[in-house]
Amino acid sequence: MKTLRPYLEMSKLRIVNMVLVTTAIGYFLGTYHGAGGVSWFLLIVTLLGTGIAAAGAACLNNYLERDLDGMMSRTRGRVLPAGSITPLAALMYGICMTLGGVTLLAIAVNLLAGFIVLLTAFLYVLVYTPMKRWTWLNTSVGAIPGALPPVTGWAAATGTLDWGAWALFGILFVWQHPHFYAIAWMCKDDYREAGFKMLSVVDPSGARMFRHIIIHSILLLFVASLPTLFGITGWLYLVGSVILGGLMLQVGLRLQKSHSLQDARNLLKASVYYLPGILVLIGVDLFI
Repeated sequence: MKTLRPYLEMSKLRIVNMVLVTTAIGYFLGTYHGAGGVSWFLLIVTLLGTGIAAAGAACLNNYLERDLDGMMSRTRGRVLPAGSITPLAALMYGICMTLGGVTLLAIAVNLLAGFIVLLTAFLYVLVYTPMKRWTWLNTSVGAIPGALPPVTGWAAATGTLDWGAWALFGILFVWQHPHFYAIAWMCKDDYREAGFKMLSVVDPSGARMFRHIIIHSILLLFVASLPTLFGITGWLYLVGSVILGGLMLQVGLRLQKSHSLQDARNLLKASVYYLPGILVLIGVDLFI
Protein backbone atom coordinates (compact mmCIF):
# COMPACT_ATOMS: atom_id res chain seq x y z
CA MET A 1 0.00 0.00 0.00
CA LYS A 2 2.89 2.37 0.77
CA THR A 3 4.18 1.76 -2.74
CA LEU A 4 0.82 2.68 -4.28
CA ARG A 5 0.14 5.73 -2.12
CA PRO A 6 2.35 8.18 -4.07
CA TYR A 7 0.67 7.18 -7.33
CA LEU A 8 -2.79 7.57 -5.80
CA GLU A 9 -1.86 11.01 -4.51
CA MET A 10 -0.62 12.10 -7.94
CA SER A 11 -3.85 10.82 -9.48
CA LYS A 12 -5.85 13.54 -7.64
CA LEU A 13 -8.70 11.18 -6.79
CA ARG A 14 -11.06 13.92 -5.61
CA ILE A 15 -10.87 15.55 -9.02
CA VAL A 16 -11.24 12.15 -10.70
CA ASN A 17 -14.39 11.52 -8.65
CA MET A 18 -15.93 14.77 -9.91
CA VAL A 19 -14.95 13.84 -13.46
CA LEU A 20 -16.73 10.50 -13.05
CA VAL A 21 -19.88 12.09 -11.60
CA THR A 22 -20.20 14.58 -14.46
CA THR A 23 -19.41 11.85 -17.00
CA ALA A 24 -22.22 9.72 -15.54
CA ILE A 25 -24.65 12.65 -15.70
CA GLY A 26 -23.79 13.15 -19.36
CA TYR A 27 -24.31 9.43 -19.99
CA PHE A 28 -27.74 9.32 -18.31
CA LEU A 29 -28.93 12.51 -20.01
CA GLY A 30 -27.70 11.24 -23.37
CA THR A 31 -29.50 7.95 -22.84
CA TYR A 32 -32.68 9.70 -21.75
CA HIS A 33 -32.57 12.20 -24.61
CA GLY A 34 -31.98 9.40 -27.10
CA ALA A 35 -34.89 7.39 -25.69
CA GLY A 36 -32.65 4.36 -25.33
CA GLY A 37 -32.17 2.01 -22.39
CA VAL A 38 -29.29 2.32 -19.96
CA SER A 39 -26.52 -0.20 -20.54
CA TRP A 40 -24.90 -0.58 -17.14
CA PHE A 41 -21.96 -2.45 -18.64
CA LEU A 42 -21.32 0.40 -21.07
CA LEU A 43 -21.60 2.95 -18.26
CA ILE A 44 -19.12 1.05 -16.07
CA VAL A 45 -16.61 0.72 -18.91
CA THR A 46 -17.02 4.40 -19.75
CA LEU A 47 -16.36 5.43 -16.17
CA LEU A 48 -13.44 3.04 -15.86
CA GLY A 49 -11.73 4.29 -19.02
CA THR A 50 -12.41 7.93 -18.21
CA GLY A 51 -11.20 7.55 -14.63
CA ILE A 52 -7.98 5.80 -15.65
CA ALA A 53 -7.19 8.48 -18.24
CA ALA A 54 -8.06 11.31 -15.82
CA ALA A 55 -5.73 9.87 -13.20
CA GLY A 56 -2.97 9.61 -15.79
CA ALA A 57 -3.43 13.19 -16.94
CA ALA A 58 -3.34 14.41 -13.34
CA CYS A 59 -0.05 12.56 -12.85
CA LEU A 60 1.42 14.15 -15.98
CA ASN A 61 0.36 17.55 -14.66
CA ASN A 62 2.26 16.77 -11.45
CA TYR A 63 5.28 15.75 -13.49
CA LEU A 64 5.38 18.94 -15.56
CA GLU A 65 4.88 21.23 -12.56
CA ARG A 66 7.14 19.42 -10.09
CA ASP A 67 9.69 22.25 -9.92
CA LEU A 68 7.08 24.97 -9.50
CA ASP A 69 5.19 22.90 -6.91
CA GLY A 70 8.37 22.88 -4.85
CA MET A 71 8.26 26.70 -4.70
CA MET A 72 4.75 26.95 -3.22
CA SER A 73 3.99 26.25 0.42
CA ARG A 74 0.69 24.54 -0.32
CA THR A 75 2.22 22.10 -2.86
CA ARG A 76 5.70 21.61 -1.43
CA GLY A 77 4.67 18.34 0.18
CA ARG A 78 3.41 16.74 -3.02
CA VAL A 79 4.92 13.46 -4.13
CA LEU A 80 7.47 14.70 -6.67
CA PRO A 81 8.78 17.79 -4.83
CA ALA A 82 9.08 15.63 -1.71
CA GLY A 83 11.06 13.00 -3.65
CA SER A 84 8.70 10.12 -2.82
CA ILE A 85 9.15 8.68 -6.33
CA THR A 86 11.33 9.54 -9.30
CA PRO A 87 10.12 11.88 -12.08
CA LEU A 88 10.66 9.08 -14.62
CA ALA A 89 8.36 6.74 -12.71
CA ALA A 90 5.69 9.45 -12.57
CA LEU A 91 6.05 10.16 -16.29
CA MET A 92 5.74 6.51 -17.30
CA TYR A 93 2.78 5.97 -14.97
CA GLY A 94 0.98 9.02 -16.35
CA ILE A 95 1.55 8.08 -20.00
CA CYS A 96 0.48 4.45 -19.50
CA MET A 97 -2.65 5.38 -17.55
CA THR A 98 -3.73 8.07 -20.02
CA LEU A 99 -3.23 5.94 -23.11
CA GLY A 100 -4.67 2.88 -21.37
CA GLY A 101 -7.90 4.68 -20.51
CA VAL A 102 -8.24 6.14 -24.01
CA THR A 103 -7.60 2.74 -25.62
CA LEU A 104 -10.22 1.07 -23.41
CA LEU A 105 -12.81 3.67 -24.41
CA ALA A 106 -11.98 3.46 -28.12
CA ILE A 107 -12.25 -0.35 -28.15
CA ALA A 108 -15.06 -1.06 -25.67
CA VAL A 109 -17.22 2.08 -25.98
CA ASN A 110 -16.75 4.02 -29.21
CA LEU A 111 -14.12 6.07 -31.01
CA LEU A 112 -15.86 9.36 -30.30
CA ALA A 113 -15.71 8.88 -26.53
CA GLY A 114 -12.08 7.81 -26.77
CA PHE A 115 -11.21 10.84 -28.89
CA ILE A 116 -12.89 13.27 -26.46
CA VAL A 117 -10.95 11.84 -23.52
CA LEU A 118 -7.71 11.99 -25.52
CA LEU A 119 -8.48 15.62 -26.42
CA THR A 120 -9.24 16.35 -22.77
CA ALA A 121 -5.88 14.96 -21.64
CA PHE A 122 -4.02 16.80 -24.42
CA LEU A 123 -5.58 20.16 -23.57
CA TYR A 124 -5.06 19.71 -19.84
CA VAL A 125 -1.48 18.44 -19.92
CA LEU A 126 0.10 20.02 -23.00
CA VAL A 127 -1.87 23.26 -23.37
CA TYR A 128 -3.32 24.40 -20.03
CA THR A 129 -0.39 23.31 -17.84
CA PRO A 130 2.34 25.27 -19.71
CA MET A 131 -0.03 28.21 -20.30
CA LYS A 132 -0.10 28.86 -16.57
CA ARG A 133 3.43 30.24 -16.96
CA TRP A 134 2.59 32.44 -19.98
CA THR A 135 -0.80 34.13 -19.70
CA TRP A 136 -3.75 34.66 -17.35
CA LEU A 137 -5.99 33.24 -20.09
CA ASN A 138 -4.92 29.80 -18.84
CA THR A 139 -8.05 29.74 -16.64
CA SER A 140 -10.40 29.92 -19.62
CA VAL A 141 -8.34 27.44 -21.64
CA GLY A 142 -8.16 25.06 -18.67
CA ALA A 143 -11.94 25.26 -18.31
CA ILE A 144 -12.30 23.48 -21.68
CA PRO A 145 -10.91 20.07 -20.58
CA GLY A 146 -12.65 20.58 -17.25
CA ALA A 147 -16.00 20.84 -19.05
CA LEU A 148 -15.58 17.87 -21.41
CA PRO A 149 -16.39 14.90 -19.08
CA PRO A 150 -20.20 15.14 -19.49
CA VAL A 151 -19.63 15.37 -23.25
CA THR A 152 -17.72 12.07 -22.98
CA GLY A 153 -20.66 10.51 -21.17
CA TRP A 154 -23.12 11.77 -23.77
CA ALA A 155 -20.93 10.45 -26.60
CA ALA A 156 -20.64 7.07 -24.88
CA ALA A 157 -24.43 6.80 -24.59
CA THR A 158 -25.38 8.02 -28.06
CA GLY A 159 -22.31 7.82 -30.26
CA THR A 160 -23.02 11.41 -31.35
CA LEU A 161 -22.94 14.95 -29.99
CA ASP A 162 -25.84 17.39 -30.11
CA TRP A 163 -27.02 20.51 -28.32
CA GLY A 164 -27.70 18.71 -25.05
CA ALA A 165 -24.06 17.69 -24.73
CA TRP A 166 -22.90 21.24 -25.41
CA ALA A 167 -25.35 22.65 -22.86
CA LEU A 168 -23.68 20.52 -20.19
CA PHE A 169 -20.29 21.62 -21.49
CA GLY A 170 -21.34 25.26 -21.25
CA ILE A 171 -22.45 24.96 -17.62
CA LEU A 172 -19.18 23.43 -16.48
CA PHE A 173 -17.10 25.78 -18.63
CA VAL A 174 -18.64 28.95 -17.20
CA TRP A 175 -18.86 27.60 -13.62
CA GLN A 176 -15.13 26.98 -13.46
CA HIS A 177 -14.28 30.69 -13.80
CA PRO A 178 -15.67 31.95 -10.46
CA HIS A 179 -14.55 28.68 -8.85
CA PHE A 180 -10.91 28.98 -9.91
CA TYR A 181 -10.74 32.76 -9.60
CA ALA A 182 -11.68 32.35 -5.94
CA ILE A 183 -8.75 29.94 -5.55
CA ALA A 184 -6.49 32.32 -7.46
CA TRP A 185 -7.27 35.14 -5.03
CA MET A 186 -6.73 32.92 -2.00
CA CYS A 187 -3.39 31.61 -3.33
CA LYS A 188 -2.14 34.72 -5.14
CA ASP A 189 1.08 34.94 -3.09
CA ASP A 190 1.98 31.31 -3.81
CA TYR A 191 1.23 31.75 -7.50
CA ARG A 192 3.38 34.87 -7.68
CA GLU A 193 6.31 33.10 -6.01
CA ALA A 194 6.07 30.21 -8.49
CA GLY A 195 5.75 32.50 -11.53
CA PHE A 196 2.22 31.45 -12.51
CA LYS A 197 0.51 34.14 -14.60
CA MET A 198 -2.83 34.00 -12.86
CA LEU A 199 -5.11 37.01 -13.18
CA SER A 200 -4.70 37.66 -9.46
CA VAL A 201 -0.94 37.95 -10.08
CA VAL A 202 -1.12 39.96 -13.31
CA ASP A 203 -3.54 42.43 -11.68
CA PRO A 204 -2.73 42.46 -7.92
CA SER A 205 -5.58 44.89 -7.23
CA GLY A 206 -8.04 42.16 -8.15
CA ALA A 207 -10.32 44.56 -10.03
CA ARG A 208 -10.18 42.66 -13.32
CA MET A 209 -10.57 39.29 -11.66
CA PHE A 210 -13.58 40.36 -9.61
CA ARG A 211 -15.15 41.77 -12.76
CA HIS A 212 -14.66 38.39 -14.47
CA ILE A 213 -16.23 36.63 -11.49
CA ILE A 214 -19.37 38.75 -11.76
CA ILE A 215 -19.57 38.45 -15.55
CA HIS A 216 -19.27 34.68 -15.46
CA SER A 217 -21.68 34.34 -12.54
CA ILE A 218 -24.31 36.27 -14.50
CA LEU A 219 -23.54 34.28 -17.64
CA LEU A 220 -23.95 31.07 -15.64
CA LEU A 221 -27.58 32.01 -14.89
CA PHE A 222 -28.32 31.98 -18.62
CA VAL A 223 -26.16 28.99 -19.60
CA ALA A 224 -27.64 26.87 -16.81
CA SER A 225 -31.09 27.40 -18.35
CA LEU A 226 -30.08 25.76 -21.64
CA PRO A 227 -31.03 22.18 -20.64
CA THR A 228 -34.60 23.38 -20.13
CA LEU A 229 -34.60 25.41 -23.35
CA PHE A 230 -33.40 22.30 -25.23
CA GLY A 231 -36.16 20.19 -23.68
CA ILE A 232 -33.87 18.00 -21.59
CA THR A 233 -35.04 19.21 -18.18
CA GLY A 234 -38.20 20.87 -16.91
CA TRP A 235 -39.26 23.83 -14.80
CA LEU A 236 -38.15 22.31 -11.50
CA TYR A 237 -34.56 22.27 -12.67
CA LEU A 238 -34.84 25.76 -14.18
CA VAL A 239 -36.15 27.36 -10.99
CA GLY A 240 -33.57 25.55 -8.87
CA SER A 241 -30.69 26.56 -11.14
CA VAL A 242 -31.73 30.22 -10.99
CA ILE A 243 -31.83 30.10 -7.19
CA LEU A 244 -28.40 28.44 -6.95
CA GLY A 245 -26.90 30.79 -9.52
CA GLY A 246 -28.37 33.83 -7.80
CA LEU A 247 -26.87 32.80 -4.47
CA MET A 248 -23.43 32.35 -6.05
CA LEU A 249 -23.69 35.73 -7.75
CA GLN A 250 -24.53 37.32 -4.41
CA VAL A 251 -21.39 35.86 -2.83
CA GLY A 252 -19.32 37.06 -5.81
CA LEU A 253 -20.68 40.60 -5.42
CA ARG A 254 -19.74 40.53 -1.75
CA LEU A 255 -16.18 39.50 -2.68
CA GLN A 256 -15.96 42.28 -5.26
CA LYS A 257 -16.84 44.78 -2.55
CA SER A 258 -14.64 43.43 0.27
CA HIS A 259 -11.64 41.88 -1.55
CA SER A 260 -11.27 39.70 1.56
CA LEU A 261 -9.83 36.20 1.72
CA GLN A 262 -12.82 35.09 3.77
CA ASP A 263 -15.25 36.10 1.04
CA ALA A 264 -13.02 34.32 -1.50
CA ARG A 265 -13.36 31.19 0.63
CA ASN A 266 -17.12 31.75 0.76
CA LEU A 267 -17.24 31.98 -3.04
CA LEU A 268 -15.20 28.80 -3.31
CA LYS A 269 -17.64 27.04 -0.98
CA ALA A 270 -20.62 28.41 -2.91
CA SER A 271 -19.18 27.13 -6.20
CA VAL A 272 -18.42 23.74 -4.64
CA TYR A 273 -22.04 23.47 -3.47
CA TYR A 274 -23.41 24.83 -6.76
CA LEU A 275 -22.21 22.04 -9.02
CA PRO A 276 -23.53 19.03 -7.08
CA GLY A 277 -26.71 21.05 -6.51
CA ILE A 278 -27.15 21.45 -10.26
CA LEU A 279 -26.44 17.75 -10.83
CA VAL A 280 -28.98 16.75 -8.18
CA LEU A 281 -31.57 19.04 -9.76
CA ILE A 282 -30.95 17.41 -13.14
CA GLY A 283 -31.33 13.94 -11.66
CA VAL A 284 -34.50 14.77 -9.71
CA ASP A 285 -36.04 16.57 -12.69
CA LEU A 286 -35.16 13.69 -14.97
CA PHE A 287 -36.62 10.88 -12.90
CA ILE A 288 -39.74 12.35 -11.28
